Formats: sequence, C-alpha cells, structure tokens
Amino acid sequence: MLSLQEIMETLTMIQEEKLDIRTITLGISLRDCCHPDPVVAQAKIYEKITAKARDLVQVGAEIEAEYGIPIVNKRIAVTPMALVAEASDVEDYVGFAQTMDRAAAQVGVDFIGGFSALVEKGMTRGDKILLASIPEALATTERVCSSVNVASTRAGINMEAVGQLGRVIKEAARLTAAADGLACAKLAIFANVPGDNPFMAGAFHGVNEAEAVINVGVSGPGVVKRAVARAGNVDLGELAEIIKKTAFKITRMGELVGREAARRLGVSFGIVDLSLAPTPSVEDSVAEVLEAMGLERCGTHGTTAALALLNDAVKKGGAMASSAVGGLSGAFIPVSEDTGMIRAVQEGALGIDKLEAMTCVCSVGLDMIALPGDTAPETIAAIIADEAAIGVSNNKTTGVRIIPVPGKGTGEMVEFGGLLGRAPVMAVNSFSSRDFIRRGGRIPAPIHSLRN
Repeated sequence: MLSLQEIMETLTMIQEEKLDIRTITLGISLRDCCHPDPVVAQAKIYEKITAKARDLVQVGAEIEAEYGIPIVNKRIAVTPMALVAEASDVEDYVGFAQTMDRAAAQVGVDFIGGFSALVEKGMTRGDKILLASIPEALATTERVCSSVNVASTRAGINMEAVGQLGRVIKEAARLTAAADGLACAKLAIFANVPGDNPFMAGAFHGVNEAEAVINVGVSGPGVVKRAVARAGNVDLGELAEIIKKTAFKITRMGELVGREAARRLGVSFGIVDLSLAPTPSVEDSVAEVLEAMGLERCGTHGTTAALALLNDAVKKGGAMASSAVGGLSGAFIPVSEDTGMIRAVQEGALGIDKLEAMTCVCSVGLDMIALPGDTAPETIAAIIADEAAIGVSNNKTTGVRIIPVPGKGTGEMVEFGGLLGRAPVMAVNSFSSRDFIRRGGRIPAPIHSLRN
C-alpha cells in the first residue's frame, strides 16, 4: 500500500521532474515455434506474438489513464531467434526478422527485441547464420532489435564472434548509409547479458524465463538530479543515502505498474529494471546528475567515482523497495541520448577512453556512440573486446552500441531523431588493432570464474 504522502511525492516527480515508466516489455517464449519448414515456423511465430501481445498497448494506455503515470514505450522481447530458427532448413534468417517486424506492427509496439544469439563459448550453425543475417535484417525492418552475447565471466570472450561483429556493424552502417547508419543503433553486443532486460536494443526473452512475462523499465534522472540539488552541500555519504531513498520511491511505482500490467494481461510479473536512462529532453540527463554532485563537467577527474556512487545508491534503493529488481538496474550513459554527455564531448571534457573507464562502474557500457565512418572493422571489434573484458573481469554486464557513420568525420554531428537523439562523432585511437583481432580464438575465463 502507498501512503498519501508517497502518492503526492510521486505526482510531483511525474509532473515536474520527468519521472516515467520508460517501458513495459512483454517477454514471449517462442521455443514451441521451431519447425523444419521456415514458412511454418514463421507463421507460428507471427501467430504466437500477435496472440500474446494483442492487448499490450491497450493495457498500457489504460494504466496510464487510471494511475496518471506516463508509460513511454510498449515493447516485446522474444526467445533468441538463433535458437528458434536453427531448426529450419534455410540459409539466412532475414525472413524471421521480417516476421517479427510484421507482428510488432500488428500489435502496435514500438520495438521488438530478440533477433539475438548467445555465443560466448562458441557458435552453432544457427548462430553463424543469425550473425551473418543481422545487417540485412536490421536494414529491412523498422522495429526489430538485435543483440549478441559474446562473453561471460564463466566462458571468457569469443573473439571469433567479436571479430565478425566488427564487420557486421560496418555492413549494417553501409546498408543504412542514407540514414547515417541507423541500423547499428538497433544492435547491442554484450558480456554477461541478462535475460530479463526490458530496454532496447538488448532485450530478449531468456531461455529460463516463463512462457510470457512482463518486465518494467523505470527511469528518473530528472528526479535524482532534483534530489541531489535540494540536498545542498552535504557530504558524499549523506548524498548516497538521499539517492538511495529516491530510488526506493521510483522502484515502488515501477513494481505497482508492472504487477498491474501482468495481472491484466494474464501473464507472470518478472522484474523492475530501475535504470537512470536519459532522453534527449532537457533535465533528463545522467551527466547532469553527476555535475550536480560537484563536477564542473562530466568527464573531468572524479567522474568515475561519482558514477560509482550513483550506480550503487540506485541499486541499493531498488533492492530495498522490491525483491524483483533485475535487468540492467543502475545508470546508463548513452552519449546521443543525454544532453549533458553531448555537451561534455563537444567541450572536450569527455572522450571514448574516459567513457570506457566509466563503464567499469555503470550498468551498461559504450552506448549510442557515433564513430567516424572510415573506422576499421578491427578497431570496432577491439572496442567490443575491451568492453567485454571489463564485464568478464568484473563479473558484470557490459555492452556496446556504436555507429560508424558513413561519410562523417570526427567532430561532425549526426541526427538520429526521437529517443535516439543526436551525437557528435567521436575520435578513435589512430593506431591499429588489426593483428590482435585477427588472431581469433577465445580469451579464457578469469580464474575467479572457478567457483564450483
């Protein structure tokens, strides 16, 4: 039960501080849709998605109206398609992606995730076909998102897959050059990926999940920024407590919405992902939260420490409020979607090297970063490998979503539009990683993975 004071505080957060439910994501198992005939398999996939998600958008709208809580996105995540399509006798999986796209359009969601593969220890025939299909699949669909898990603390890093994904990203950018490589914004590459993440582009329905599950993503950088600003000149321990209490209140709202959506849809309730996920809107920036703590500009010395405090306090507050906190909960640092990050890059305070350091303590990784269009595929693969190494060594999730923008160079701006925002093209190291990436093989798991 929520007290009157909690209700009034939540209303203030919504009306004045840009608090929202960023997404309710319906996870759907497609394991029973496998079939040797791809036409039959795709028909079963379409029928199951449209049946299970038929009322998702309507239920979201009803909850918005009844509770007065904005729900920005309604999305779907499905079983990694490499696992489903592998049973079919077909040489590419583009048709499966297009089936997902048609189903998403039919039920009215904005994105559908799960054109995915889990290849941290090796690749099957189906995994290889899916990776090869990603560029065309993302270039010829509107709503489909793709993800690939290339590493885990238990398995190490699959450098064969990492090397291939450098080429996949370049090809996806080439196929959507007229849209500044937009297909790459729908591809996320992970280490230690969770199967209950509601946020795109990395969402898929984990193989150990129930038949259908509602996962909720809550976001409130503006709420946390206001709380930090109101706190005044308190010490960092007190500031952490203030952020923790704020995250507690946000999580309570997310769980309320998630459980109600699950009840109305007749499916299981999964998790609340409490992530400070920025948008291009003013006052909705993680970088500005860090600057409110006392940094002149995000990216200066002390930024990693401030982000560590923020991320930890958010997770602790969420854990106090709910036993169902999961996904990627913490702070996101996507450059193109965060006005403060964009400003920091433009003013020279923030570069890729500092962003990589920040990913050691944040919840995702190098997210929505525009690179020069002539960046070599081996350089892209090396960036992925660096992030995967951080995730594997620290037993945490890390990810990469980068866009080599065709025809653009360092310092130029690229407009993606909508929630994807705009990004300055960032410089990469001019020295080559080619020979390292071309070695292939697998980087072994660290010794601390031996925990049996």
